[in-house]
Amino acid sequence: MSKKARKRLIIAAVFAVLCALSAWGFALKPVNYTVEAKKLDKGLRIVFISDLHNCFYGDTSNSKLIDAVHSAEPDIVLFGGDVVDMWGGTEYALNLISALSAEYPCAYTPGNHEGMRDDTEEFYDEVRKICPVLLGDKEEFSIKGQNIRVYGVVDSLQWGKKKTQLEECIDELDDNYYNILLLHQPEQIDDCFGSDGRSFDLVLSGHAHGGQWRLPRILEQGLYAPDQGVFPKHTTGMYHYDDTTQIISRGLARPMRMIFIPRIFNRPELSIIDINN
Repeated sequence: MSKKARKRLIIAAVFAVLCALSAWGFALKPVNYTVEAKKLDKGLRIVFISDLHNCFYGDTSNSKLIDAVHSAEPDIVLFGGDVVDMWGGTEYALNLISALSAEYPCAYTPGNHEGMRDDTEEFYDEVRKICPVLLGDKEEFSIKGQNIRVYGVVDSLQWGKKKTQLEECIDELDDNYYNILLLHQPEQIDDCFGSDGRSFDLVLSGHAHGGQWRLPRILEQGLYAPDQGVFPKHTTGMYHYDDTTQIISRGLARPMRMIFIPRIFNRPELSIIDINN
């Protein structure tokens, strides 16, 4: 084999490996979490969807993702922000929210990308036609006779009328409910505790995309995450803070504009959370 042919073969092999890694990195993976909670004696199963960025799985109706949710048999489906991108369409995300809201109790809290769009308020209005949009407020659910509150904030630093959205949610905490917070940015967990130490039972976050490039046992939290920078500390997994549990989803984003920064050892995640099940 000539030197030129060998070089072409090496380049082709490297390209094939990168393509394989990218394809594997784009494959949807259900990830299960188990949480203990004294308040929910009849159990609760949550499907948490974060950082879709208007992608689709299967056909454009998101059929593969919807089938994965159905297979999980959730009691409630929660959307944790960045369901759309800062640019581009909203159709795939709205199709998904609409399809799942027809089957399950749902609630939605935006992320940073919704806030960067030119049609932010118009998009929120479209979602409100389908399910609650939580912006520093809460929605109450009764599931299996259990009282559940879902709160949502875009950003712990964004202001409401007199207080931040998060401060307004903390003021509404009630121990007669199982209190769930949709907090898009995981690094803001320290802001989730009131001056009296009160906090939420469960905090669900996304935003960090699993650190994008991960290496098992070496770079478990990935190489980079928005607002955490290089070698981030919290991009995926479950964490405990006294009586508060935080779960961070790696999210579902796989837009083509990320093809040159593929997800490595970091498959898109559909989070399935069992509480006392």
